[in-house]
Amino acid sequence: MSLVIALGLLGPAAARAADRPDCDRPFSLALHEHGLLYSAQTGEGIDKDVADELIRRSGCKVAVTVMPRARIWQLIESGALDFSLSGITNEARERFAAFGWYVSNKYYLLVRKDAGVQRLADFERNPALKLGVIRSFRYSANANKLVDTLEAEHRVSYSTGLDPLYQILLGNQVQAMIIEPFDYPAIESGKVREQTTILEFDDPAVPHGLIMSKKALSASQQQAWRALIDAMRADGTLQRIFEKYFNRELARAMTQF
Repeated sequence: MSLVIALGLLGPAAARAADRPDCDRPFSLALHEHGLLYSAQTGEGIDKDVADELIRRSGCKVAVTVMPRARIWQLIESGALDFSLSGITNEARERFAAFGWYVSNKYYLLVRKDAGVQRLADFERNPALKLGVIRSFRYSANANKLVDTLEAEHRVSYSTGLDPLYQILLGNQVQAMIIEPFDYPAIESGKVREQTTILEFDDPAVPHGLIMSKKALSASQQQAWRALIDAMRADGTLQRIFEKYFNRELARAMTQF
């Protein structure tokens, strides 16, 4: 057999191998506690399910840990952490992180009823009102604009997670916080539901996805992991994961975009 023919026969197999993640070393992936995305108390959540499926499909050894979101972004930027999940991008993050999109959702303002707020502009105009946010979180365009405006006026209180935010909201130390569908179960609890109302930001849904460190992973390997995410979307696996936590219609809307 000629060398040319032999290479031609090897070509498709070689291409498939090149498309797969390279498992020549162990990887690291960090989850963060956030509503339905992950709960350390139960050890369950959407991100945990996505991580498990990624690990199964890749065949790679991946050490999974839990840490605050701000720390995750720092380690992704330095290259000390390979992956995280449910991340959104912005100009600064594009310099050090790559993404594989698998869900898209909108953001909302959860505001105390006694704050006298009917519209987003009402909240922004009242200097007595404060906003609570999770440190290092970014949102949709108008939500980010509100955060940045209020931060410049020293009207933002930062927290490391959702539960502390709910506590200071119920304690009236802040009068609003930014939420997304992953936060729905806590919002439906008695005290939060009784004392708050929800306002919608006039923004399109924002893609969230697998976060990959550009320092830790080559461009070709980023694409290989992205291909796994794309395959999970295409074969319905991601929608089935989301249907464990949301109704079928919302799960489909969030994963088919």
